[in-house]
This record gives sequence, structure tokens and C-alpha cells, in this order.
Amino acid sequence: MEIERKFLVMTPPENYESFPCHEIEQAYLCTEPVIRVRKEDDTCYLTYKSKGLLAREEYNLPLTKEAYTHLLTKADGNILTKKRYLIPVPGREDLTVEFDVFEGKFAGLILAEIEFTCEEDAREFPPLSWFDRDVTWSGEYQNSRLSKMP
Repeated sequence: MEIERKFLVMTPPENYESFPCHEIEQAYLCTEPVIRVRKEDDTCYLTYKSKGLLAREEYNLPLTKEAYTHLLTKADGNILTKKRYLIPVPGREDLTVEFDVFEGKFAGLILAEIEFTCEEDAREFPPLSWFDRDVTWSGEYQNSRLSKMP
């Protein structure tokens, strides 16, 4: 189960580039239900996600690079590319901000996501000072939605 809050960020925090980073490329084979292929650094996998905004089922299956490349050609819409920085949440050793800086078609878009172990914790979490708008409930910045934008 993935339990996640998502925030739009207008001004990145200072020194965010000093944190660990992953290069991500992903595309969608289907958006209802969500079936995605992703390459994160040198690891490739296929993901299924159920419907939902705050909480939804998520399953990841490993892929070879060859299978990933083949499936990428079958994807609909935009291929998303981004750098994901892993920023610890001050005072919460159990939480990490996945700070996504988009490239390519969506250059300039910055999103921050935090995954939680329970819905109660997610709902009660006070946004960090550099988070701008909570977009968890609107779904407007779900990556699957971005993949379908013209």
C-alpha cells in the first residue's frame, strides 16, 4: 500500500542538490488502471497502481533493461524524466521527501512527495515551510496525468 502526500514546490530549498539523487525515466502503458514502466538509475521495473489519491495499492515487478526498452516503445503519451533528490524530514527520521525536479517537456515543474506508513500520520503531517500547495487531493500532478498532457 502506497500512502503519499504530494506538494507543488515553487522555490527549491537551499542545497537540495547536495542530497542523494536518482535519474528517473518513466512512461505509462495504461492510466486506468495505472501501469507504468520506470528506469531509476540502472534499475528497471513495471508498476501497477490502483485508483486513489492519498492511499492506493502498488506492485513493482523487476524488468530487464531489454524488456524496459521494448515496453517503453509501447507507452502512450509523454515519457517523463526527472531527478529525484532524497531529503530527510527534520525531526522525523522515518520520513524522506522525494524531491522531483522534472526535465524535458516538464522542465520547471518541481514536486515533493512523502510516503507514510499510515493514513492518520499522512493526514496530520504539517507541510514543510518550503512546500507551496498541497496537490494530494486534486490528482492534477499525478505523473500518470502528466503523461497524457498535450
